[in-house]
Amino acid sequence: MGFARACSVALVGVEGVVVEVQADLEPGVAAFTLVGLPDKSLVESRDRVRAAVVNSGAEWPQKKLTVGLSPASVPKSGSGFDLAVACAVLGAAERIDPAMIADVVMIGELGLDGRVRPVRGVLPAVLAAAEAGYEQVVVPEQTAGEAALVPGISVLGVRSLRQLIAVLCDEPVPEEPADGQGRPDAMLAGLMIPGTGLGTGLAPAAARGDGHRPDLADVAGQLRPRQALEVAAAGGHHLLLSGPPGAGKTMLAERLSAVLPPLTRQESLEVTAVHSVAGILPPGEPLVSRAPYCAPHHSATMQSLVGGGNGIPRPGAVSLAHRGVLFLDEAPEFSGKALDALRQPLESGHVVVARAAGVVRLPARFLMVLAANPCPCGRHTLTGAGCECPPSVVRRYQARLSGPLLDRVDLRVEVEPVDRADLLAQGGRGESTEVVAARVRDARARATERLAGTPWTTNSEVPGHELRTRLLVAPGALAAAERDLERGILTARGLDRVLRVAWTVADLRAADRPDASDVAVALELRTGIQRGVPMGAGER
Repeated sequence: MGFARACSVALVGVEGVVVEVQADLEPGVAAFTLVGLPDKSLVESRDRVRAAVVNSGAEWPQKKLTVGLSPASVPKSGSGFDLAVACAVLGAAERIDPAMIADVVMIGELGLDGRVRPVRGVLPAVLAAAEAGYEQVVVPEQTAGEAALVPGISVLGVRSLRQLIAVLCDEPVPEEPADGQGRPDAMLAGLMIPGTGLGTGLAPAAARGDGHRPDLADVAGQLRPRQALEVAAAGGHHLLLSGPPGAGKTMLAERLSAVLPPLTRQESLEVTAVHSVAGILPPGEPLVSRAPYCAPHHSATMQSLVGGGNGIPRPGAVSLAHRGVLFLDEAPEFSGKALDALRQPLESGHVVVARAAGVVRLPARFLMVLAANPCPCGRHTLTGAGCECPPSVVRRYQARLSGPLLDRVDLRVEVEPVDRADLLAQGGRGESTEVVAARVRDARARATERLAGTPWTTNSEVPGHELRTRLLVAPGALAAAERDLERGILTARGLDRVLRVAWTVADLRAADRPDASDVAVALELRTGIQRGVPMGAGER
């Protein structure tokens, strides 16, 4: 009787569970049994592995073969177990030394000719292996750069099963010819899910492939919305842009991700793990270093926003926008069920999706930007524009954004139509993205220094209790906010969010703590009521 084991990783959402792949050979009628709660794509690995082993020059054992995936209670899906199954079978057949593969994590799909094809989710899988104490992983050659992002792990990238057998047996490693030149690499097809790649609004703004980076200087006029955009980027505050069509709401939102600071190493790993599992990680770019930008269409379902799908839930738009921008254009056109599903991730920074196949916790700490017209025709706020929407239709349209959802939005700005002088550049161009991004980086650095030693890094994450007890504003600065609270203009959550915005405004002007004018600016951005203070975020 021959026995051998290797290791692989089962992904549940963006978290991994190390799975021990055990192979047992017994005398009897030749058969191949796979147990351990596999899905359809994993059951089919029996035929892929058999053909790959034979075409790699190894002999397939003509005995009763049982392959078990342990722990058997964890659902397992995908083709990433092929490499571990093949090596466990060869170890049981004594083609390779079982001791050489017992503590090696193997991830990869096998082609019928023995080539090792890349799979999605390599980064979170290797992270799970490192947390479990494993030090060696074998991955497809195309994803070796992604796996190497994990510190303390020895990564071996292989192109074929034949090469891996030679490495494990200390034999000369054969050269594998590359595919024909001048055509796309078919081996990379498994890394991208059709329909979620470039051009669908579910990819980082820097990866759209047209070579153009939107600049804030392209926006004509719109001084107040530009300043609100700067405050949103500096503190991570959610933003609502309302106004008639053609005023520039979408232009402003598309330029927000470029204003955000580059991701830290830990944030980059978090974002890359989500994008790798979702299948939108661009080939050749193993690490996402800039804030992602996600703009789903208003016909998106609740499952596509928060996550879901058949079997194990997959990341939705809120997770794809983790550490970046989630832009909901024409927000009132989204279904009320989908919009209200955003309440929990807006507060907690993660989303928990429960399905019959299991419960998955997905990261979802994003900056939300809503864009809305004042009425179905969009001309309700324009003087003499001829809006024919009845008042009841206008009220019903505006009520699609529920009060509890809007209460979680820190900044609400009216985007006015652009006048002729601004549109024809007679008023001069505004500040560029580079200038605004520099101020945002400085403001975030001040907030990070102030919040050192706490689990928070931006003002939008600080709980209200801390703002009212430890991070105190100047004496008397909250008088206006307290009056609004008593009049019912602000809720308790609204007061906390005003305090957070006030701290961000103070950081932008390099003040030690907010004063009455900073709170007034925050109140004006929150309620839209004029307070008689200048709106300049970076200066007075």
